[in-house]
Amino acid sequence: MPKVPPEHYLFHTAHAWPPVPPGSDFPLANLPYGIFARAGQQPRVGVAIGAQVLDLAALAAEGLLEGAVEGSTALLSAGCLNPLLERGAPAWAALRARLTTLLTEPNREIRDRPGLVQRSLVPQAAVTLHCPFAVADYVDFYSSREHATTVGRILRPDAEPLQPNWRHLPVGYHGRAGTVVPSGTVIRRPHGQLGPGEFGPTRKLDLEVEVGFVTGPGPRGGTPIAVDQAEEHIFGLVLVNDWSARDIQAWEYRPLGPFLGKSFATSISPWVVPLQALAPYRCPGPAQDPPPLDYLAVTGDRAIDLELEATLSTARMRVSGLAPVSLCRTNLRHLYWSAAQQLAHVTSNGARVRAGDLYASGTVSGPSPGSAGSLLEATWNGERPLRLPSGERRAFLEDGDRVAITGWCSRPGAPRIGFGTVEGTIHGDACKSRS
Repeated sequence: MPKVPPEHYLFHTAHAWPPVPPGSDFPLANLPYGIFARAGQQPRVGVAIGAQVLDLAALAAEGLLEGAVEGSTALLSAGCLNPLLERGAPAWAALRARLTTLLTEPNREIRDRPGLVQRSLVPQAAVTLHCPFAVADYVDFYSSREHATTVGRILRPDAEPLQPNWRHLPVGYHGRAGTVVPSGTVIRRPHGQLGPGEFGPTRKLDLEVEVGFVTGPGPRGGTPIAVDQAEEHIFGLVLVNDWSARDIQAWEYRPLGPFLGKSFATSISPWVVPLQALAPYRCPGPAQDPPPLDYLAVTGDRAIDLELEATLSTARMRVSGLAPVSLCRTNLRHLYWSAAQQLAHVTSNGARVRAGDLYASGTVSGPSPGSAGSLLEATWNGERPLRLPSGERRAFLEDGDRVAITGWCSRPGAPRIGFGTVEGTIHGDACKSRS
């Protein structure tokens, strides 16, 4: 893995002059990127700082960012992050360093310009957050050993839970980039084939707690990316909920894998947390046995200590004023195959990487009770429904259910690095919405 430059740790000890509430997801050490719009204005690039959004287009218009990124005004006025992603790692690092300088006490470059604080800082509650980037390609992996093992036991009780190839390579499939949607998008219950001669709305709608990474440009000509250089192409991480129709999936997936049971919607969080912000939260990953082939072999701390939680509130719970119930608590550190290994494997055959590619981890489940990242596992494919505070039971998601996934990194002596939330509410089936 690439070494972390010492200056990145400075970001975790400096203090911002904009107010940051205690326990905020978005301290100076984070500075996640997103696309926001004020009322009546076009979407543009911003970063979250405390409970506010810093308008980067406003700073660029004042000439405060030109030294960091050439052509910053046009770049940061774009309605997606893709132009910035195209610039690559040197530009990302330069812009992050410049923003950190501008926001660090006692810097006054923003505060000394008349009206710039008011023009460049806006409450998050007063803006609309959009999908942060236009998804070029979408790949979903299956990289949690705990998830893959449990699913194998459920679906193949009389066979080995893990397929023979699973410990040798990061298993994955290509999804539909056009169905990746931002947090808050209504999720319509999909129709599909449920078995021989049966077509209708899924009865087994599920969530999947995942984390994804977004890339900048890859090498020209489809050159494979070496595993120890893979992170140079990774801009940052987002939370992902890869909604799944388990009954549609079960009927269609042989012999070519997931298809319509997965391709109707995938939700992502609005903020992209830079990979640099996560450097202090590196940790050892699970031991890999057998040792990976050379092109997948990594050294050092390849995992990230990222806590994840999924909650559920039903329509009845919200009417009754009941708080959402926790469905699971898990951690990305349990992921068997790391992001660097995933990207090295994807490109090992010459496949090209483009700015805006999204690579999701697959369901992140842990080894302890309550850490299953899907209802398929938590309810044992519906055989063991969950009891909710409202008196309801859930085997899979029903109309009106709202799922929210949050993620954060924390440790003593360092600020919390949060990802915000990705959420979605289930509405009636998709076919009815077209009638």
